[in-house]
Amino acid sequence: MTMNIKLKESILVSLIFLLLSNLSIASQNYPQIEFTTTSGKFTVELDSNRAPTTVKNFLQYVESGFYVDTIFHRVIAGFVIQAGGYTVDLEEKETLPEIINESGNGLTNKRMSLGMARSTDPHTASSQFYINVADNFSLDPMPTRWGYAVFGDVIDGFQIIDAIAGNATQTMGGMQDVPAAPVIILDVKRID
Repeated sequence: MTMNIKLKESILVSLIFLLLSNLSIASQNYPQIEFTTTSGKFTVELDSNRAPTTVKNFLQYVESGFYVDTIFHRVIAGFVIQAGGYTVDLEEKETLPEIINESGNGLTNKRMSLGMARSTDPHTASSQFYINVADNFSLDPMPTRWGYAVFGDVIDGFQIIDAIAGNATQTMGGMQDVPAAPVIILDVKRID
């Protein structure tokens, strides 16, 4: 009887250990980031299994405070909202070196997915990111061209994303689709 109880205790301790180990691995592989903006809060979950370089790069910007006081500078209803590169005065921030394009990772530009913005050259992503406010599968890679790398999803605050996407926009400082009332990122932190 005593041996049976000890065996059950041992199994229970082992199961708890495995559960806690899996939670730790999950937070390493799928970090969660909370954004606080002038429009409200939203949370994204990153996929470092499928986009390890992109997630590492993004986390460097998050942990350094780079995104604080930047704006959503490109807002196109029915397409994307884009941030991570400009101050309220539309001054471009200095970034880390550009990263490789991980668009062939199996993640798609579906509604509420998080992707890296870049120029027409495929390996030019640095700090700017976008959130798809519609399914934008035309941004996915094709056999004849690179796509735009998806590296996570919005998991909370969908209404905030939709509200940002609904902002009136203007042309300002030579840039189109700039929100008339700035949408400022006030805080960004890892919450997992």
